[in-house]
Amino acid sequence: QVQLVESGGGLVQAGGSLRLSCAASGRTSSSAVIGWFRHTPGKEREFVAAINWSGTSTYYAVSVKGRVTISRDAAKNTVYLQMNSLKPEDTAVYYCAAAASAGEGYNYWGQGTQVTVSS
Repeated sequence: QVQLVESGGGLVQAGGSLRLSCAASGRTSSSAVIGWFRHTPGKEREFVAAINWSGTSTYYAVSVKGRVTISRDAAKNTVYLQMNSLKPEDTAVYYCAAAASAGEGYNYWGQGTQVTVSS
């Protein structure tokens, strides 16, 4: 069982930055992948970025590449999502999720954190 808790969301003006955190606890294997997703009412949930637990591989959605950096602090069991040059269309609830390994489904989800970007 893996527990995930997101934090760091908030209200920011367009062009600003936010850093989201995803604190993981429980049984996290070395092959696990932590992903960030976002959801806006009326739209499909969208993949944002992912990182393997060893920190050696990262993946980004085209829509955020160049503006977002995913990283992890193994000592703190925390994955971060640094978001820069935010746009109003980045407004969403952001969720982190855990998969046992790359290619497997994300079985564990956090409660989400709201990001609102004002124009």
